[in-house]
Amino acid sequence: MSSAPIPENELNRILNLSDFDLDYYSLEDNFKDLTRLAAKALGAPISLVNLIDSFTQWTVASHGMDLKQMPREDSVCQYTIMQDEAYKIDDLTTDERYKDNIFTDLKGNRLKYYFGVPLTTNDGYNIGALCILDNQTREIDPEKVEFLKIIAKEIINRLTALKVIKSLKYKLEQADQVQKKVAHDIRGPIGGIIGLAQIISEQGDQNKLDEVLEFVQLIQKSGTSLLELADEILTANKAKKLNDNELNLLTLKDKLEKLYNPQAVYKNINFKVNINKKTEDIPFSKDKLLQIIGNLISNAMKFTSENGAVTVDLDIISTVDHTNLHIKVKDDGVGISKDRIDAILNGQVASTNGTQGEAGYGFGLALVKHLIDSLKGSLEITSAQGEGTTFSITLPQKANMN
Repeated sequence: MSSAPIPENELNRILNLSDFDLDYYSLEDNFKDLTRLAAKALGAPISLVNLIDSFTQWTVASHGMDLKQMPREDSVCQYTIMQDEAYKIDDLTTDERYKDNIFTDLKGNRLKYYFGVPLTTNDGYNIGALCILDNQTREIDPEKVEFLKIIAKEIINRLTALKVIKSLKYKLEQADQVQKKVAHDIRGPIGGIIGLAQIISEQGDQNKLDEVLEFVQLIQKSGTSLLELADEILTANKAKKLNDNELNLLTLKDKLEKLYNPQAVYKNINFKVNINKKTEDIPFSKDKLLQIIGNLISNAMKFTSENGAVTVDLDIISTVDHTNLHIKVKDDGVGISKDRIDAILNGQVASTNGTQGEAGYGFGLALVKHLIDSLKGSLEITSAQGEGTTFSITLPQKANMN
């Protein structure tokens, strides 16, 4: 295969994709109808919605083909995102770039024809492609090409809508946190009122002021009711399930294993995610986490040889003043030189090829550094040539109210 193409705006392109903050395996229901519509309208057996990040093509919805992901350098859509218009390949079996890659449909028939249009965001970046595939060459008339572009635009509209909905939900969750803080703040004063009222009540016989005693008893009763209400609010917040903008270590472990086990199997790498059982249920923000950890995992697998290992360690560490999410991604691959480590930490883009000749795009680690900085986190890299690399990340979290 010829060297993989890289858009001139690649860093901004993957930054634009990361702004959607997508969980690639949770999008099927949002686009399944559009893949079916595209396939039926063009009379093709297969239609896919593919999003392309630094290392991987993620198939977020499909019709007629069971595909979830593939290495970016093996994909056809990597060429589509280089285009302003549609892109086609009449015969994949004779194209020098793909003749050795056997693409098949659900029945095992070898696919020949590819036609795709880029998924262009409102900011002008091609983050993926809508494509159709067939086991026979075909001609597509201009009207159907325009129809495919309309569907592609609708995909972007839905992605944008999901982003807006997520933002609105976050604002509602912030309002919920204000409610929680109010409940927390009123407990102290109310407790003081009740305590004072109880003292006066206990000295009621000495005071011999029946009217004052009765009034104090009313204050005590009212204060007790308010305290119970505050406790109910706090308890409800503690018992609440994870909201859409939260993960815990258990759910994050599950997502990472589902997303990246296929890459590990593909390259015969031992992939493991470890979590601290004592903190596995503590909620934390999911903001940009899958993009950060995912890029590090893909990078680690890229530079780890067959039968090697990639390990992710996750933990939540809380003190009186701070709660931090700690992430370690460790591999036993080829290692990184000090100059390259310095370049990564300085946000510079550098690129090398993987252990099996995987294309070196060089933008994944620059994206990771950018996202960590935007979350006010820290990144440390330790490595030795031929002995592997460890990426250590600390991300501050908002402390939970108790």
